[in-house]
Amino acid sequence: MAQVTVHIGGRDYKMACGEGEEEHLLELARSVDERHDQLKSQFGEVGDIRLSIMTAIMMADELNEAKRRHDRLNAEIEQLRAADQDAVAAFDARHSDVANQITEAAGRLERLAEDLADGFRRE
Repeated sequence: MAQVTVHIGGRDYKMACGEGEEEHLLELARSVDERHDQLKSQFGEVGDIRLSIMTAIMMADELNEAKRRHDRLNAEIEQLRAADQDAVAAFDARHSDVANQITEAAGRLERLAEDLADGFRRE
């Protein structure tokens, strides 16, 4: 198991992670440190623990909003898929209807041609 040292809020923390995940963990730590610094600049020295909790809550809120957006987008995708299936079914039904009308028209034309041919044969 790999270990990295992350820097958050002016302190270093040794953390373990899976092999090959070191850079990802460092990126996450940089993101947490940036948020921590933002809150510190907004609220000043309110205590390390309180600032860490505020950072965690802020990031949890962003994650929660991202999950809600993800769920809304998935629901929209499902609606679009259903609408697509409805459109395909409507197209297929219309295509079938047009094909039937063409077949019926062809039959009528054949009967007319036969009637005309019979009329010419009688003369």
